[in-house]
Amino acid sequence: MGTSKSGQGLWAQLRNPPGGRNARIMLLALAVDRTGSGLWAASSVLYLTFVTHLSAQQIGVLLGVAGVAGIAGSPLAGRLAGRFPVRPLLIGCHLLRLVTLVLVLVCADFSALLPVVAVTYLGDRAAKTLEMLFATRTAGERRAAYQALSRSAANAGYGVGAGVAAIGLAVGTTGAYRALILGNALSFVVAAVLVWRTGEPGGGSVEVARAGGVVSGAPVAGGRQPGRPAGPWRDRGYLRFVLLDIPMNLDDSILAVGLPLWLVNRTSAPHALVPAFLVVNTVMVVLLQLSVSRRAEGPRRATRAVLLYGVLVFVCCGFLAVATRGGAWVAGAVLLAAALLVTLAELMRSVSSWELAVLLAPEDARAAYLGVAGMSQSIQKSAGPPLLTGVVMAAGPAGWLALGAVVAGLAVVQGRSCAHRLGVGSPGTDAEPAVG
Repeated sequence: MGTSKSGQGLWAQLRNPPGGRNARIMLLALAVDRTGSGLWAASSVLYLTFVTHLSAQQIGVLLGVAGVAGIAGSPLAGRLAGRFPVRPLLIGCHLLRLVTLVLVLVCADFSALLPVVAVTYLGDRAAKTLEMLFATRTAGERRAAYQALSRSAANAGYGVGAGVAAIGLAVGTTGAYRALILGNALSFVVAAVLVWRTGEPGGGSVEVARAGGVVSGAPVAGGRQPGRPAGPWRDRGYLRFVLLDIPMNLDDSILAVGLPLWLVNRTSAPHALVPAFLVVNTVMVVLLQLSVSRRAEGPRRATRAVLLYGVLVFVCCGFLAVATRGGAWVAGAVLLAAALLVTLAELMRSVSSWELAVLLAPEDARAAYLGVAGMSQSIQKSAGPPLLTGVVMAAGPAGWLALGAVVAGLAVVQGRSCAHRLGVGSPGTDAEPAVG
């Protein structure tokens, strides 16, 4: 049955996803939520500039503090999900963001907007972690396929939101900016109603398909294993995974910050090419995420995907380094190729990172562990842009080559570390899983 389902197309699997009705409704809620996120991403800076009249420095501080607040959202959501049902917590996150976005519309000064936007970002990150946990419990062993579908639905929704925002931004009036922010707030209402229509995922844990049914040579059991750390903050192996997963998320900053700034400041490529990077990324994720996910299911494939991620980022950085040497058309073609490569890396990372976060976590403490794992994306979003602009790009082409080499090397360390903990042998080999 699993094979036949994996052979279905994107639309067929969206209509009949792993997890059945609950998963189908949640995918719709996620698409609606991300449509609102697309509205916010495209309009927030302009709204803060032209409606609330904040300076560029104030906006930078506002979004920076909000990003730091978002880091706390993941572990907080994980801790709460270990004690309370996921469904009402997720509804609460949507309603919290609704309230804060409405407050954004009525706040007019920096001191009032700072805590409001910070809580918005905290709720956003917490909601993403709860969606991840909901999917893990609902989709079970087919969570990688569900993750692929959720990525496709999210990117489609994000693209729709950005497209609608483009219309509002073309109008350019205060009313248009407010309407876009209000549209994001309303998306939380619809998402909350959709989540309310689902049922709580069965049980507090899922059956995890580990090779040989062992982790680090110990059988998987429902209870706590003898000698196992009391929680994720005392589990050095899991914290090592989370720490190494931060650079494994740098594709996000490379696409959103590195590519456009490098094009504008260091190459002769036409500036009109910048929107094409996001178009390439959105289309590829929607169309290819499902097929790529099949190459990252299970412990062995997930660890190999980490290595492939490192290779793709290294080659992408190499392309960025040589983009300064050609004319406008050559530079444009090289940068488009870099956008394609970093998107392929994102496709690999988005599934393998989630799969490994689940596989490495004990079943009876999965909510808390996944909450800690979710911090890696938030930390990268805060640290990635200044790393690229202040260190990598400042060093010129050599900076990109160094970044690619470091990420590739860390990918090898991450892959081997995860393979050892999961008992599947080194990635890239055909060794049998360790037993006993």
